[in-house]
Amino acid sequence: MSGVPEFVAVVEAKGFRAAGRQMGVSGTALSKALRQLEQRLGVTLLLRTTRSVRLTEAGETFYSAARQALDALQAAAEVMGELGDEPRGTIRLNIAAGAEGFLRGPALPEFLWAYPEVRLDIIVDEDVNDIVAAGYEAAIRLGEVIHQDMIAVPASGQQRMVVVGSPAYFARHPRPEHPRDLTGHACISWRPGPGAATYRWEFTEPGGEDFSVALPSRVVANDFTLMMRLVTAGLGLTIGMSDGVQPYIDRGEVVPVLDEYSPPFPGYYLHYPARRQASPALRALIDHLLRIRQAR
Repeated sequence: MSGVPEFVAVVEAKGFRAAGRQMGVSGTALSKALRQLEQRLGVTLLLRTTRSVRLTEAGETFYSAARQALDALQAAAEVMGELGDEPRGTIRLNIAAGAEGFLRGPALPEFLWAYPEVRLDIIVDEDVNDIVAAGYEAAIRLGEVIHQDMIAVPASGQQRMVVVGSPAYFARHPRPEHPRDLTGHACISWRPGPGAATYRWEFTEPGGEDFSVALPSRVVANDFTLMMRLVTAGLGLTIGMSDGVQPYIDRGEVVPVLDEYSPPFPGYYLHYPARRQASPALRALIDHLLRIRQAR
């Protein structure tokens, strides 16, 4: 029935404008489609205000049935897709900016070479909590922030938080012996976006007690490449994921400190909703990641 996908998109995006961006149409077009759907059904599905939309009682009943019907249609389409010669279609991925090893490593290019009929639509972002409502098929995040109703597949090896500075910086300043010594250094810190709190540098005592340090920062940024450019210029210290800082260490541009206070932890995972079967294209990406992991 015309208007049903639009209705579901508006409900899950919690608004016409957000749903329109996901579907590539205007909010006005969505509003018109919803009015026509309500006229055909003879009921009001959504209560609209200038700032939000809210389901009526009839709308809640219809949404539940519509969501199940669309899931069934999607599953049927995926079955048909599996009958083809190879995976095809678009995978919408939301990836944390800190997943440097995945973003800059060989996994994505190798996957695209292996599956020429698969397209990737990637957004690098930190602020998406509900990937389904945001229109993503899967996301890549640290394991500790993944919801329990998701299926997770490793997308990286273990990670460590590593404090680094340039040789030129340490020629002018003593190396910190303990994280509390960082208060005497120029620090370059990260935050995910405007209005978000600056990341508190996290450490673990050799005896196993976790703690974090809030440091006065000379620079705060949300771009890791910019942060490392400032560090390699000798302007201060920063902390980053091991995958991100290791190339700089290998080139001798920075040196690590405080390693004994930064034990490894589980890294990044590709995750997708447990209630939805992975599409053939996503299944191919999952299998690709598993092959990489087995080859290590």
